[in-house]
Amino acid sequence: MRQSLAFDNSIVATDYAPPIDQLVLALKFGRRLALAPLFADMLRDAMLSDRQQTPQTLPTLLIAVPLGPQRLTERGFNQALEIAKPLACTLGIPLVADLARRSHDTQAQATLHPDARYKNMQNAFTLSHHAIHLVKEQHIGIVDDVMTTGATLNALATVLKRFGAKRVTNIVFARTSLQ
Repeated sequence: MRQSLAFDNSIVATDYAPPIDQLVLALKFGRRLALAPLFADMLRDAMLSDRQQTPQTLPTLLIAVPLGPQRLTERGFNQALEIAKPLACTLGIPLVADLARRSHDTQAQATLHPDARYKNMQNAFTLSHHAIHLVKEQHIGIVDDVMTTGATLNALATVLKRFGAKRVTNIVFARTSLQ
């Protein structure tokens, strides 16, 4: 069952539909890391064209949705972080790559029914002790590759708000039709 949402806004570059879905899969599972800057450029354009966004309302800090240790070892990279790096550079917004971490490995969200995704993400994230002070009163942008139900992003936003984030905006390359 869905809970109230902790994030304030979501900015999405495109729909997760053909042929975009194949590009996402190529980055995520095909190690086509050269696609990440393209995704970042499309996200930048979406952020700057969003009527609610002005240079004064852009996030003050970016993070990427962290992978669990097992998935990171299997994949060898975090696709969200690979998108966040060029996005942070092009927008001139600091990226704190190690601000959040997965407290434990979770089941792959794609394998779960939409209602089970929220339960799967309960207590999945923590903040690094050395970075907790960075969150207070900040507008945090969470970068991810795909948003389906929003359960992962909501779980991370919940932790950020608990530690004093003023605002949390999801910055997602593609959104599925389930959202």
